[in-house]
Amino acid sequence: MRRIYFILTTFLISFSGTLFANEGMWFLMHIERLNQRDMEKMGLQLTAEEIYSINNQSLKDAIVQFDGGCTASIISNSGLVITNHHCGYNAIAELSTEESNYLKNGFWANSINDELKPKSLSVRFFVRMDDVSDRILSKVNDTMSEKEREAFINKEIAKIEQENNEGGKYTVSVRSFYQGNEYYYFVYQDYKDVRLVGTPPESIGKYGGDTDNWEWPRHTGDFSLFRVYADADGNPAPYSKENVPLKAKYHLPVNINGVKENDFAMILGYPGRTNRWMPAEGIEQNVNYAYPAWVEASKLSMDVMKKYMNKDESVNLMYASKYAGIANYWKNRQGMIDALTKHKTAKTKRKLEKKFNKWANKKEHKAIYGNVVTNINNYYNLTNEKAKHDNYLISLLRSSKFSVLPYSLGRILTNYTNSNEAKRKEILPQLTAFIESSYKEYHLPLEKEILATQLKLYNSKSNYKLPREIITVQKIGFNTYVTNSFKNSIFKSKESLETFIKNPDVDQLKNDPLYKLSSDLLAKYREQPEQLVQPINDYQTSFRLLVDGLRKSGLSSILYPDANSTLRLTYGKVRALPKDARNDANINNYTTLKGMIKKYKPNDAEFDLPSDMLNIYEKKDYGRYADDKGYLPVNFLTDNDITGGNSGSPVLNGKGELIGLAFDGNIEAIAGDVIFDHNLQRTINVDIRYVLWLIDKYSNAKHIVDELTIVKKGNP
Repeated sequence: MRRIYFILTTFLISFSGTLFANEGMWFLMHIERLNQRDMEKMGLQLTAEEIYSINNQSLKDAIVQFDGGCTASIISNSGLVITNHHCGYNAIAELSTEESNYLKNGFWANSINDELKPKSLSVRFFVRMDDVSDRILSKVNDTMSEKEREAFINKEIAKIEQENNEGGKYTVSVRSFYQGNEYYYFVYQDYKDVRLVGTPPESIGKYGGDTDNWEWPRHTGDFSLFRVYADADGNPAPYSKENVPLKAKYHLPVNINGVKENDFAMILGYPGRTNRWMPAEGIEQNVNYAYPAWVEASKLSMDVMKKYMNKDESVNLMYASKYAGIANYWKNRQGMIDALTKHKTAKTKRKLEKKFNKWANKKEHKAIYGNVVTNINNYYNLTNEKAKHDNYLISLLRSSKFSVLPYSLGRILTNYTNSNEAKRKEILPQLTAFIESSYKEYHLPLEKEILATQLKLYNSKSNYKLPREIITVQKIGFNTYVTNSFKNSIFKSKESLETFIKNPDVDQLKNDPLYKLSSDLLAKYREQPEQLVQPINDYQTSFRLLVDGLRKSGLSSILYPDANSTLRLTYGKVRALPKDARNDANINNYTTLKGMIKKYKPNDAEFDLPSDMLNIYEKKDYGRYADDKGYLPVNFLTDNDITGGNSGSPVLNGKGELIGLAFDGNIEAIAGDVIFDHNLQRTINVDIRYVLWLIDKYSNAKHIVDELTIVKKGNP
């Protein structure tokens, strides 16, 4: 059956690939078989071996996962890494102080010795991958429950990971695809000594702020530079002054010839999560229950945080990264609601599932697939209100430090309190370090208000059985409860916890108000109601069979697995949107520095600019980074298929040369995680010419540009 499916897939791709070449997040090991011919017609000049090779250097050796959630690329043979400003945001904020505010003012290391080490930052290199579907699926059968199936699969995964890690040299991850119908293992090498090399001021790196987020036209210099360090032999090593810049196996050449409409563009990166196979009722649940709760709760937290951040720059630095993350998803979820509703995506999916149900209930398929759609719809009907509840609760846990910390810390304290003197001495260093890191940076008035307002919202809107502690709190009011709880809790400060450690009391800990609240909230988050055990099992089985049946029947047009933070390639073209009066560019596929200056608003948090940016614009000193027509490009559009996790991904031309960095998508196609819109889907990229101009001309850091392999105008 697998052989028949391969022939069918190849046939479909050969006829459909050229129609919708920009859709799809493809495995690198399948490029030669599935995509190369189509890519060559569009402008690719590399072989599949030059993109992905196990034994020889290739493009994949220059692509890294950055800090677990973004993508970056190696652009010099000395381990220089480029990614988005918003990907490096947390590390930059951490390194900043009120006296040396790198987030606000930017930073450029004058030499290797000046590069700055954040506490925790890593990059992950991709080594190889392989298909282990047959091996893993041979261990399971259709009589197993999903829980039993998972146990057998996890046992085999552990063996595969052990077999391929070469004694701990590599990190190995086996991942499921197509909802558990295929499995592949991925081998990685992790480097944890990564240092900040340079970043533009926040006013440039985050220009447009939340207003321009997910919008076009954009004028954002969304990039930052880091460097990977290794030991003297080039191996990963903990931070040490003795470490040296990594001698890269391969680095991307940088092309400054510019882009034009219909130029080939490919992106390699680590897309985080798509749901292209999601059933119709799952989409409806998100649109009507889950996402509205997320949006409302996120906005509440943002309003509270901003109130305190605007009053105090030190508070602003503490919460800048957290606020940016919440704000990004707030706008994303509201955009998803609007787009999925507008495009009637659930209705389209229902039509497909109706066709599938007809196929599934044919005599030869009924025994396996006959109840699939019924089981899926039943599950969503049973969990709609729970989805709303869960999103209010998740938002509370994400935004409120003291909704989670007392439970996490309390577990260690419980172990410490119940131990003998010798064991306490053993636990104490870990406990002290945890307390120190947890209470290093926070603003108590902000935290109190977020906790009180989020609890009040959760209580009033979740429409679901609430934790016991919340029911108790209702009687006295949430503001009063939070005030009293912090007054009487050992978790109110580092000093209070240190006092407790000297005289630990198990009853005091067990009855601590913040510990009780936090424990109840986390227990509710992990709760699996008894009445949902069987429906969840049936849903998991049925969703896997739905995807399997859609592929075997040929009813689905999707020919690639959902994204799940594994390395993928997407390809398309530089492609304009319809003319927009807000954009001064001749073609609406790029923006210019002139357009950026037009947006300038003095003293505005989102559209202010440094005075020297205005001065250098007046001089028009663009050097070799200007376009042939004389303007300085800032951002440009392609129609590549990307999602969260692709932030910082290199945009490459047909020769594999760096032409830009992906950093956003457009609001019109924000539902792209669920359904790809071939007409509207766009990737917003920062032009590499603008990046280099900012480093070289604006920031006077030409020594960094000198590290790069530049492809100049007129070069073959």
